[in-house]
Formats: sequence, structure tokens, C-alpha cells
Amino acid sequence: MFDLKSKILNIKSDFKNEVKNAQSLKTLDDIRIKFLGKNGLITALMSEIKNLSLEEKKEFGPVINQFKISAESELELAKTSITKQLAQADVLKKQSFDVSATQPNAKQGYLHPYTHLIAEIEDIFISMGYEIADGPEAESDEYNFSALNIPHDHPARDMYDTFWLDVPGMLMRTHTSPVQVHAMRNKPLPLAVVAPGKCYRHEAIDASHEIIFMQCEGMLIDKNISMANIFATIQTFLKALFKKDELDIRIRPGFFPFVEPGVEIDMRCPFCKNGCSVCKKSTWIELFPAGMIHPNVLKQSGINPEEYSGFAFGFGLTRLAMLRYGIDDVRLFYNGKTKFLEQF
Repeated sequence: MFDLKSKILNIKSDFKNEVKNAQSLKTLDDIRIKFLGKNGLITALMSEIKNLSLEEKKEFGPVINQFKISAESELELAKTSITKQLAQADVLKKQSFDVSATQPNAKQGYLHPYTHLIAEIEDIFISMGYEIADGPEAESDEYNFSALNIPHDHPARDMYDTFWLDVPGMLMRTHTSPVQVHAMRNKPLPLAVVAPGKCYRHEAIDASHEIIFMQCEGMLIDKNISMANIFATIQTFLKALFKKDELDIRIRPGFFPFVEPGVEIDMRCPFCKNGCSVCKKSTWIELFPAGMIHPNVLKQSGINPEEYSGFAFGFGLTRLAMLRYGIDDVRLFYNGKTKFLEQF
């Protein structure tokens, strides 16, 4: 008798706990089967009544029967409660539904190869302590030419090379060097900046020329800066970009109005050892014009060349992207075709 009483109490306790923790109609149905189904625990208790003595039937019969009735009632109440909660949740979901969140047949976008490359270049230079600088694409003659020691009779000022605007003295920048002038005039020294961006030149469009192209220029100004700092910076950058432990560079003399002395920096072709189509069988790739910033350029921006020195370098992001991704036609960068962008 004591065992049956204890058994009833344990089953009651288990039943109440499971109903209390039920969060779905499926769970409630599983509980119903477990306790009230054909082979359920409460059903088994009901079957045991016939094996009890008369006195035990009088004592436990009503208890078990009442337990069954209350269990059915509790399940029904729990079912009503969960159904109500689900209905409220559905209403809230519909009320907070954002019609712009789901767009049928929406196409997936892809990052442009320039975006990939610029992000990687910026990460490399930031790790070297450089700041990313930006400037206007519509520039003045002062910032694009005069402040960079480019004289008035220089061919770059010719109307056939530069897009001059209707506003007197204004043009579409032909390089990103004006950003360096803005930095020299507005930022404190020492100064280390890198400026990637669009440039514009009057070109006949073909597979290797566009009127819009991407360029990146860098500059470092501090005390006691020398040519050795340029070479170390460029070599470190190229190793990181092309993921090479060793990468040779070659230095050739070059002339640029805003640097003195000026050099051309070539890198050993990272794609071959004995010559390939990329390096035109020479094993070298021309990349960087660079040099020590001309004293006149420093003076134009209010920097004393007797106290400070610096170097500047530049390279074509378009050319670098074509090398990096094996692109053979510059026009692909601006045709807007998704099949081209899907590759990146």
C-alpha cells in the first residue's frame, strides 16, 4: 500500500514538472502519450486498481481516478496557454516584419578587385605606421602642379593630357600627389601617409589605357630620412603584398620634378624565375617611381628642408591589380559586368 501511494506521488510530481516546462504543442502531446496513452503511467495505475483489495480500492480508486481527470484538465489548460502564446508571437512577428529585409530573386553582390587590393595595401602600410589620407578629385593647379615643382611649361599641363574644368585654375587631378601636399600643409611632423585614389588623364582608350585609373602614393617626412629608407619600405611592402619571404628590387635613376634624386624601382617578377609574359621575359617588372622629396616641394608647404627630409613614391594600382589578378584589359575594371566581378 505504501509503495502504491509513493508511486502515485512520484508520477504526479513528474507529470506536473513536465507540463510546467513544456514549450510546444508537440511536447504536450508527448507528455499526454507518456502519462495517459495506452501504455501510459496513469493508465497503468488505473489497471492496477482491479488487483487491489476492497479496502485499497476504496482508498486508491478515487485518488487515481481524480489524478487522471486533473491530468487531462491540466494538459488542456497548458495546450490553451501555449496556443495563445504562439498566436501572440505570430502577431508580433507580423507587426515587426520588415518588407525590405527579404527581396525575392535578389542578386548577390561582389567586391571590385580594386576594393580587395586597396584594403590589402592599406593594411600593410598601416602595420608599418602609415596613415591613410584622402583628398578631392577636382583639384587646383596649385596643388596638382605648382606645389609639386612642376613648371608652367611642363607637358603635363597641356590640355591634351589634363582634364581642365570650366572653373579657372581647376582640373581633375592627374595623380594622387596633391593629397601629399594637403597632408604636408595640414598635418604635424613627422608625417607618414599613403593615399590611394582615382586619377584622370586624357588618354586614347584601349586595352592598356583608360581616362580613369587608380594610383597610390606614399610619403614619409622626418629628420635624417635617406634613400635607404625608401628601399627598405618598398621591399617590405612588396614582400607582404606578394607573400614572398625574399623579393629582390632593382634601382635605376629616374627624373621626376617633385623628387631629387629620383629613381625607378623594379621588382623581381614574383611569377617566374626565367622570364614569362608578365615580365616580358626580363624577370623584372617596372613598378615604382620614387625619390627624395625635392627641397622646393618642402618649402612650398612650409617645411624647412635643412631640418627635415623625406621620400615619396607612387605606383599604379590599376597596373598592380592587372598583375595580381592576371587581367589583360584595363577596360574590364569599369564595364560593370557581374561575370567579371564574380571572379573576385
